[in-house]
Amino acid sequence: MKTKFSKLFVTILIVAAVTCCGALGVFAADDTADTAAATTASETVNNDNDHNSSLSIGLVAAALATGLAGIGGGMAVASAAPAAIAANSENEKTFGKSLIFVALGESIALYGLVISIMILSKLV
Repeated sequence: MKTKFSKLFVTILIVAAVTCCGALGVFAADDTADTAAATTASETVNNDNDHNSSLSIGLVAAALATGLAGIGGGMAVASAAPAAIAANSENEKTFGKSLIFVALGESIALYGLVISIMILSKLV
């Protein structure tokens, strides 16, 4: 049981770190949007290629945030749910604690989805 908990904890930490990096990307995209708005009309024509590359990088970042958070959340639930069911079958008083661990794994996937929505809202 101890190894499953440590595996779950490490998985949650890794996925949280990846989605936090996605959140930092959102704020970095906001800074580049402010500098792009300050350019003149002649420089805007030259920066069309830069806009396309930043758009594609933003789309990849949104896909990675959603995909990696979904994979990590699935791994967390896959290891937490059987342990929660086994603990609940032995002692009914552990239901609340087990539900919290399963919900933490699911919330990681939702957090990745929220980060990708934030990234996509900054791109458009």
